[in-house]
Amino acid sequence: QVQLVESGGGLVQPGGSLRLSCAASTNIFSTYTMSWYRQNPGKQRELVASISSSGGTNYADPVKGRFTISRDNAKNTVHLQMNSLKPEDTAVYYCKARHWTGQYDFWGQGTQVTVSA
Repeated sequence: QVQLVESGGGLVQPGGSLRLSCAASTNIFSTYTMSWYRQNPGKQRELVASISSSGGTNYADPVKGRFTISRDNAKNTVHLQMNSLKPEDTAVYYCKARHWTGQYDFWGQGTQVTVSA
């Protein structure tokens, strides 16, 4: 079992920046693919960005060029740097860890991001 704790959410004006962090309770963090998802009420949870154990990254089209995912294996942490935020980025953001076998997914509790003037 892996516990994930997100932090860094909050209220920001359009055009602003936020940095989300997700700390994982595992000593094999480096083997997990880590992802950020977001969800609004009544909508499906959608993938925002992911980073593999080897450092390869993938981004959803709406965030390309604005968001950057990174990982610090020494600190068992994954980050999501969000720049040029737009109101449509408002959502609850969730961190996910996928075991290297692909058989297990672990989720954090989510952190609210609100982009509003």
